[in-house]
Amino acid sequence: MFVILILAVFVVVAAILVFAATKPNTFRVQRSLKINAVPEKIFPQINDFHNWVSWSPWERIDPTMKKTFGGPAGGKGAIYEWSGDARAVGSGRMEITQSVPFSRIVLKLDFLKPIEGHNIAEFTLDAQGDATIVTWVMHGPARFITKLFQVFVGMDTMIGKSFEEGLVNLKGIVEK
Repeated sequence: MFVILILAVFVVVAAILVFAATKPNTFRVQRSLKINAVPEKIFPQINDFHNWVSWSPWERIDPTMKKTFGGPAGGKGAIYEWSGDARAVGSGRMEITQSVPFSRIVLKLDFLKPIEGHNIAEFTLDAQGDATIVTWVMHGPARFITKLFQVFVGMDTMIGKSFEEGLVNLKGIVEK
């Protein structure tokens, strides 16, 4: 009986590992929100990491998180490094690699802890009269550990709600 139980556990674990291996090699999470403000009012909130404290959902998860800023105050070359509770926010680094005024910001996003990952985040601002559609995207490679995680919880489920919260927070700030 014990041998059958061990074999059953082995088969289940093997099946999960095989299933994880079939997951895509990349991931993409995207959320958009219409904000009743022109891109010129929204862009500085994203383009300067100092402003993220007022709208980023991760800032609220761990208010004791240590932050350092480097490079210029905003735009290309601006750097934001964080270190906080490993389970809540971990540690990592962001750098703005592209900043096209009032339309697009691209970030190199490096997670160091709890799990290392190297991704790209993008914000696009699409003017719609007096409003703007703000789109927040993160994409990158899905290493095996990421694929294994996705067997139980998809990246979209893990990150998507935080993107939605961040966009709603950003909307609240710029629509004041």
